[in-house]
Amino acid sequence: MNKQRTLKQAVSATGIGLHSGAKVEVTFRPAPANTGIIYTRTDLQPNVSMRCEPDAVRDTQLCTALVDLNGTRISTVEHLTAALCAFGIDNLYVDVNAPELPVMDGSAHPFIYLFESTGLVELDAPKYYLRVARKVRVEDQDKWAELLPNEGGFKLDLTIDFNHPAMDRELQHFILQFSGPAFARELARARTFCFMRDVEYMHAHNLALGGSLDNAVVLDDYRVVNPDGLRYPNEFVKHKMLDAVGDLYMNCHNILGDFKAYKTGHALNNKLLRALLSDEANYELMTITDDHKAEPAIEFLHPASRSMASTLSF
Repeated sequence: MNKQRTLKQAVSATGIGLHSGAKVEVTFRPAPANTGIIYTRTDLQPNVSMRCEPDAVRDTQLCTALVDLNGTRISTVEHLTAALCAFGIDNLYVDVNAPELPVMDGSAHPFIYLFESTGLVELDAPKYYLRVARKVRVEDQDKWAELLPNEGGFKLDLTIDFNHPAMDRELQHFILQFSGPAFARELARARTFCFMRDVEYMHAHNLALGGSLDNAVVLDDYRVVNPDGLRYPNEFVKHKMLDAVGDLYMNCHNILGDFKAYKTGHALNNKLLRALLSDEANYELMTITDDHKAEPAIEFLHPASRSMASTLSF
């Protein structure tokens, strides 16, 4: 039987908040079976906790943000949830002392390193997958995203469309058969990106105050400004796919189905997940037991058994 997962022990990280520019500390703690992912603002008295779920996403401007009914927020959760998806982590406490997670290097790779370092444990409870039963599609003008049934795990097919000299048209489409190792190899190091012409606008609206060449790919009108260039030739579409993986894991269940999208972003990804869950005929919550070897599954990342780190600064 595929079982639920959590961390073996607590682990912490320190970094800069993308939007505030302030130092942020976050601690990840093991959680019991059937807990889900619970975020807690430890800088507030009393502490405020929020469950990671699609309906809690109430802001998608430049990131995915959880916002409760009183306006308390925790922003930039998508890179973390993408890493959790790759490990198949269903249960976790996330304690953060700010309105946002640290952006780290703008990718999911630091979280992959952190969880590989601390290790995982399987819990005595079955793991539930979200199997797509029928096609669901959402649109926004020329942008669209859809989920379809398939018989082979979780497959992503994503196209972006940027008219920029540094973005080769032939490198704006990517397909990935998802697994933990494939995510770590193909997507995890892809960084968020922005255009120099947008930075002044964002700063005027108190956004991206912590953004820098250390945590984003920055483009002027002609080229990539970062001295070290790109980590992948197609880093732009890969980062958009990384975001989609995180946004579609907001209900803490790995999806079994095909994801196809054109020019999608956080808002459309969240709208798609909500549409899927809006009708029970669209999906099935299923387990994979030893008696169902033929059922599609996903290979998750398997950290080394030894603990290598308890903190990470970035």
